[in-house]
Amino acid sequence: MLHLRVIVPPDRTDKVADVLDQAAGVTNIVLLYGAARRPAGDVILADVAREAANGLISRLKDFGLAEDGSITLEDIEVSISHGAEEAEATAPGEGDDAVIWDQFAQRVAAESRITWAYLAFLAIATQIAAIGVLIPSQILIVGAMVLGPEFGAVAAVCFGLLRRRWSLIGTASRTLAVGFATAIAVTLACALVSRGLGWVDPAMLRHNDDVRFIVTPDKWSFIVAVLAGAAGVLSITAGKSSALVGVFISVTTVPAAGYMAVALALGQWTEVGGSLAQLVVNIAGMVVAGTATLLVQRLLWRRYGPRLTTSPRSVPREGV
Repeated sequence: MLHLRVIVPPDRTDKVADVLDQAAGVTNIVLLYGAARRPAGDVILADVAREAANGLISRLKDFGLAEDGSITLEDIEVSISHGAEEAEATAPGEGDDAVIWDQFAQRVAAESRITWAYLAFLAIATQIAAIGVLIPSQILIVGAMVLGPEFGAVAAVCFGLLRRRWSLIGTASRTLAVGFATAIAVTLACALVSRGLGWVDPAMLRHNDDVRFIVTPDKWSFIVAVLAGAAGVLSITAGKSSALVGVFISVTTVPAAGYMAVALALGQWTEVGGSLAQLVVNIAGMVVAGTATLLVQRLLWRRYGPRLTTSPRSVPREGV
């Protein structure tokens, strides 16, 4: 269930309340007259089944509440209510299958921006991967894969392609490029210092058969990236963070960046090309699969979504 808070101009309060009252999957409706101050208006609270949220948000936007009021949704961790159980039963389908497009759009937009935290996490992950390559240690490489924050930007590219939001694609692509370039540069600098101190040498890359998969991209690399991209998008739309961790462990973007930095520092140019190819293959596979997954989800919503918008006692409305 989701908790809905709507701030409504007084001249639209009754109409919005009627929509909520008639919508499938809505319960625990509370109306507070004159409670909002900025923006001024009435406040309506309600609990909404995830399956019904998309259509309901669309209806509320039709009243101009995005411009003149406010629409806020947040997850409910615990809901002890017979009315909530009935609301979920009224909205056909399962909550995990529902894609709340506005929520997804805001999340990927936030994760597609370049921030110091994003750069720091990616640089640290790449350095851990580089150490894992040199030792070699698959445990360190897996840890680096989990730490990498790059999938948010990949998901933003997928969403941008689906909705033809070229500015979002540009921002997310720049975030990926700048992020990996920064992480590789930082790791390269550390590797050069380590080589100068005599801690690493080219021979360390010639005896690391356990991690050779990082620089040998093949059809399986692309297939795994495709599967990971689909699973990653599904985990975000369904709110399954544990599944997203599994996606991070599946793809070798961060290890490829770490391997590239080490190979550059040690002058192993063949390895540089292999790791770069692995990085490109993984990102391309995730983008292709993620976009296709979102497209399928949108087509399914267009076909079945209108059934989730109204209750049996209300009149269906075209275009929802």
